Amino acid sequence: MTVSARRRRTGLAAWGFALPFTLLFAVFLLVPVASSLYMAFTDMRGADLRTPWAVNFVGFANFAEALADPKFQQAAGNTLYFVGVAMPLTLALALLLAVLLNSGLVWFRSVFRVGFYAPVVTSIVAVAVVWRFLLQPDFGLVNSALGAVGVDGPRWLTDETWAMPALIVMATWRNVGYSMVILLAGLQGIPRDVYEASSIDGAGPVRQFWSVTVPLLRPTILFCAVITGIGYLQFFEEPFVMTQGGPLGATNSVAYEIFNQFGFGNYGLSAAMSYVLFVAIVILSYLQFRLLRTEK
Repeated sequence: MTVSARRRRTGLAAWGFALPFTLLFAVFLLVPVASSLYMAFTDMRGADLRTPWAVNFVGFANFAEALADPKFQQAAGNTLYFVGVAMPLTLALALLLAVLLNSGLVWFRSVFRVGFYAPVVTSIVAVAVVWRFLLQPDFGLVNSALGAVGVDGPRWLTDETWAMPALIVMATWRNVGYSMVILLAGLQGIPRDVYEASSIDGAGPVRQFWSVTVPLLRPTILFCAVITGIGYLQFFEEPFVMTQGGPLGATNSVAYEIFNQFGFGNYGLSAAMSYVLFVAIVILSYLQFRLLRTEK
């Protein structure tokens, strides 16, 4: 068998192994993405499903309608509020926990790692049920604890002021374990020689953290920031399960508004909203890469 024939046979074998995934990828990802892009520029509604190619092309009208919609504007503001608070809070807590676990000052580190990571793999429905019980205004554990010290707790999930902070705390608690594990792995990859050399130069723990740990951990922080930002921009389960976007739209997110418009049968409008969200994700990821990249 010649070399070219052997290479051709190897290539055909490789394509044979890749074909099942390629077909699944095309059917369940590429085709839906292309369909949604097509819908974003049409006036497709629920009644047009039987004749999807007979709809009217409306250009950027859906995008203009989405950006001018007060409910979408409120949802966008809520999403920015959620991301702007929850993402730095999650990353800061994850880094703090990772540093503590890596320092050797915490006993039973494996137990702590499992405990903090368990909410990440727990069903959001189960998490929401627990947190709805904790945040009950009359008999919830949070307000009961506040009442024990003489503080009258608010109605967390039905108050416009406190509903979003309650969801932020819940989302941070649920997701901090993922970033903590990744950051802990990054910390364990930093050579101890670097810390010893900085100690000889007179650097204390605080100076070592800012001058050694953070710069060497930058790629890991970037990864966690991008993944967390992408996830939080698409936050949907929290308002869907706990508040249904209320009270008075205070916890309505862009993803939840897309879901609502799709449920109303406004397929073109919901597709346009989803691509607005996609552009926001791209912009946020770009800014994070510009801010946290190691090469200048």
